[in-house]
Amino acid sequence: MMRSELELDVRYYETDQMGIVHHSNYIRYFECGRSDMMAKAGLPIEKIEEAGVMLPIVSVDCRYRRPAKMGDRIRIVSMVEKVPAAKLIIRNEIFNQSGDLLVEGSVTLGFIDAQTRRPVRCPEALVKVIENNMNL
Repeated sequence: MMRSELELDVRYYETDQMGIVHHSNYIRYFECGRSDMMAKAGLPIEKIEEAGVMLPIVSVDCRYRRPAKMGDRIRIVSMVEKVPAAKLIIRNEIFNQSGDLLVEGSVTLGFIDAQTRRPVRCPEALVKVIENNMNL
């Protein structure tokens, strides 16, 4: 499994009047974790796009367990469990500073040619990065 962690502070603008993180922000947190994981692995998403492949989101699954609150420091855990062929599935878990599981879910990304917008297979560079980072 390829795994990465990122810590962020909950910002005021991400919360509602009750000081609770608005549900839509967890999808943004998933993206922060995904982008950070790819950068740490040596292949930022921008490099994949520069090579002519785009990664559109196909689906998002998000299960809310407990709310994050203003002042929390959250830990975003992003995981890839298998090398992709036609789609990349990234599992996510978000914890608060006490280690409580707040949210879990997954994001499924496809691969399309940047010019034609037609589906393509996972770029070989991404396959290699994932293979090289499995079980770290």
